[in-house]
Amino acid sequence: MRRWQAVGNGIVCLMLGCWALIATAAEHYSGKVTSGGIAVPGATVTLTHDGKKLTAATDIGGIYYFDDVADGEWTIDVEMQGFEPLHATLTINAQTVAGNWQLAIESVEQLTAGSVPAPAAGAGEAPSVATVKKPESIKKDEGAAKEVTKAPGESEQAQDGFLVNGSQNNSATSQFTIERAFGNARRNGRSLYNFGFVTFVDNSGMDARPYAVSGVTAPKSDYTHVTSAVQFGGPLNVPHVMPHGPNLFAAYVWTRVSNAAINTGLVPTAAERNGDLSSLPVTITNPSTGQAYGNNQVPVSPQAATLLALFPMPNITGTPAYNYQAAVLNSVHQDTAQLRLDKTIGHRDQLFGGFNLESTRAGSENLFGFVDKTDALGLNSNVHWQHRFNPHLFANTGFEFSRQRIQIVPEFENHTNVSGAAGITGNDQDPTNWGPPGLNFVSGLAALSDANSAFNRDRTDSVSLTASYYRGRHNITAGGDFRRQENNELAQQNPRGAFTFTGAATGSDLADFLVGVPDASAIAFGNADKYFRESVYDAYATDDLRVNSALTINAGVRWEYGAPMTELFGRLVNLDIASGFTAAEPVLGSDPVGPVTGTHYSSSLMQPDRSVVEPRIGFSWRPFAASSVIVRGGYGIYSDTSVYLRIVNQMAQQAPLSKSLSVENSASCPLTLANGFQNCSSFTSSTFAVDPRFRVGYAQVWNLIVQRDLPFALQAVATYRGTKGTHGPQEMLPNSYPIGAANPCPDCPAGFLYETSGGNSTRQEGQLQVRRRLLNGFEASATYTYSKSIDDEAYLGGAGHSTASGPGTVPSASIPSSAAIAQNWLDARGERSLSSFDQRHLLNLQAQYTTGQGLHGGTLMSGWKGRAFKEWTVTTTIAWGTGMPETPVYPAVTPGTGFSGEIRPDRTSEPLYSGAAGLHLNPAAYEAPPAGAWGDAGRDSITGPDLFTLDSSLQRTFRPHGKWFLDVRVDSTNTLNHPAFSGWNSVFGNTQFGLPVSANAMRNLQAVLRVRF
Repeated sequence: MRRWQAVGNGIVCLMLGCWALIATAAEHYSGKVTSGGIAVPGATVTLTHDGKKLTAATDIGGIYYFDDVADGEWTIDVEMQGFEPLHATLTINAQTVAGNWQLAIESVEQLTAGSVPAPAAGAGEAPSVATVKKPESIKKDEGAAKEVTKAPGESEQAQDGFLVNGSQNNSATSQFTIERAFGNARRNGRSLYNFGFVTFVDNSGMDARPYAVSGVTAPKSDYTHVTSAVQFGGPLNVPHVMPHGPNLFAAYVWTRVSNAAINTGLVPTAAERNGDLSSLPVTITNPSTGQAYGNNQVPVSPQAATLLALFPMPNITGTPAYNYQAAVLNSVHQDTAQLRLDKTIGHRDQLFGGFNLESTRAGSENLFGFVDKTDALGLNSNVHWQHRFNPHLFANTGFEFSRQRIQIVPEFENHTNVSGAAGITGNDQDPTNWGPPGLNFVSGLAALSDANSAFNRDRTDSVSLTASYYRGRHNITAGGDFRRQENNELAQQNPRGAFTFTGAATGSDLADFLVGVPDASAIAFGNADKYFRESVYDAYATDDLRVNSALTINAGVRWEYGAPMTELFGRLVNLDIASGFTAAEPVLGSDPVGPVTGTHYSSSLMQPDRSVVEPRIGFSWRPFAASSVIVRGGYGIYSDTSVYLRIVNQMAQQAPLSKSLSVENSASCPLTLANGFQNCSSFTSSTFAVDPRFRVGYAQVWNLIVQRDLPFALQAVATYRGTKGTHGPQEMLPNSYPIGAANPCPDCPAGFLYETSGGNSTRQEGQLQVRRRLLNGFEASATYTYSKSIDDEAYLGGAGHSTASGPGTVPSASIPSSAAIAQNWLDARGERSLSSFDQRHLLNLQAQYTTGQGLHGGTLMSGWKGRAFKEWTVTTTIAWGTGMPETPVYPAVTPGTGFSGEIRPDRTSEPLYSGAAGLHLNPAAYEAPPAGAWGDAGRDSITGPDLFTLDSSLQRTFRPHGKWFLDVRVDSTNTLNHPAFSGWNSVFGNTQFGLPVSANAMRNLQAVLRVRF
């Protein structure tokens, strides 16, 4: 620990003190000038800042380079005879990427006219007129850009940009001679190759102590983060083999990270493990006789005794909500390699492509000390070809291939058969899936769970073709793509099964567990290997029309079709459902004829949706001449063709191909820990069904933006955005009924989840931004957003921060834990409420100051004081926002199903946010729903904790020698060490109700060193 603290302190010393006397920082800035994708040699590039002017000319590849450029906001002008000049502003600092500027060919009228219109700064800006004059004289080239001297009033237009440098006068005896240059075999004063090295170092010695939601001080873990990267770029020239090879960029990133975390929970005490529940404030009854146990002393079943050994012993006291806390380290080892190549062939063709390879090995530890390992290997490669038919027509085509392999190895795989040792039957006993079943408690006891074994291989092949046509005022682009996706999975959905304990049998969920009587169970395994296939097509056309100098319109249309996913061998199962859900039977993709309705289905068991047409239009308009006011707006439709993978994963894990069930304990379906995974006649053997007429969801998006410059280098931007979602997923539990009500249809199929596409959503957002441009080294912005989002969808709004989930309330069960299942299956629209991501108010502040800028900022400071003070950049980012919605949950199994977490409590007249000391929610604000009725508390009706973050950074670029650059940066997250919570526990009756679910990370410092040469 002390060793790493010393290392951290040494790094801070190195960054803040040891380099303070090195020469004032300067950046190099480079870029490329092209026209229609073709390099433009001989173009003049000029940078201007505070009266200082730098100039450079592009080489044969269109590349320009500036060697000594101070940080700040610069004006760039790119000029070339025969092309429209370009004018823009940019901010240059250590993070500035290489420029890429596109020149437009002048029209015939411009070429023959005596004057050339100056370029507009943005769409819709009225052009001014600048007379073409003789070019400036440029100082002797010494391998880098130098300052330009020009006579007063002399134009910046480079009229002779195509002249070979030195062709007018290159006599060695002349005082006006210049060095050999392009066309005269000049040697480049700068290496064609560049190198870089960067290191990120972070360890707990520089961090704050983590926040513990239990209220007990948590120790600071000893961990280290190290990330290093090296990069290389330049032409790949091999003498006598490939003398004019492609340009190459290669990089390798090495990451070794250990993340510290504090796990907190409530676990059974030593007395409770022996059946002594006398400390509980309820009377425990015998589920067999209905009589109370004496002094709450209950027998412990052999299955419960074996599973209790997996729970840690309590290690803290004094907090009724928590009695266990432990620090764990989750490690991530990652290696990434990147390679990019590009080559210009002749005058009309350009070939470029890349290859990326990433390997990740991670270990994750949970509250019980189970360590699950993940090994992922992904690669991506692409190749593109661009061809110019003529100055107006270009074509681009490309191919991309990607593959990802993910292997998950849980703690007990091939190691310990926990279920077998406990005498639990009916779940998967294959060594790959050894381990405990999931255990879920409603009172706040820690849920027992572990990851499932998986070995998945995904592959995507895609081709694209785009044609671009530039003529007059039109820039037309048309093209299409085809993508073939393969998802090959070797995994089970819920092989060990899951039990839910609510206290329905004995009056206490812990007592239910000890005596071995669960309230519900769920399982899904079999048909482990699955081979999903999908084809996705799209075609589009767009026209960027310059109507006049004040108005630009971009209009187009896109058609996109994602075919419903199929399984290579037809191993999908849906339910063929009669009208009114009075009957349901499985239908297989290998024999898609509905046994109930006689409907003929495709092998995907879903009807394709080819009707997704997406019109899009946008405009930029300057309504007033000689004014800085710009109005922009647009409208478009965007669809989601990625919904099918989640659906087919559930369709592939059902009877008769798999063992699947979700059942509730009852007299007709008795459940025990020893024999809890059994089919009951009152429940379907499938746990999921989807409407065969399922539609792909889409969103209509529109916006309007007004921008205007203000005095004092300020700029104001007002924005309105609207979104309307249609055909969103909805989920419900057919033939379910409220607690205490009679089953209205005892013979109807139940116990399965049904998904449709009847959801809708809407979001309205207004935003105001005021920005101060970089002036005297200082720039800042403030952005305030007011928004409201409403939906009745299952996944867009999600389940908030509630613990609602699928069968057994575990993520590995049949339904993803993020789903919001309708409480009343007959009233899906009754779920319409605030979206879980709705954040009513959000304020973002950002400020940056660079020392030594402006007369009052020390720009004239020299000597060692100047070298120590100048060029430091300090950045601060602040975000504040109101809390996001959460859903109150009444922890009971929905009657007629094995699902829990969908029922909500009743709202009382008590205030919600005035709980007892330490509680952020008032338990008295809710009560159990009345018998025979659903709870009236609204979905997403709780407002979660506010958001507040303050991050900062300090950075500088040093130049220790020649063309060597050293970038030094210190990043601080949560600089004020302010605790922020992810949400409140909103499960009614839970021990932790109203307490924070978890806390975000406290202050963290990270050092970055980067070397470039």
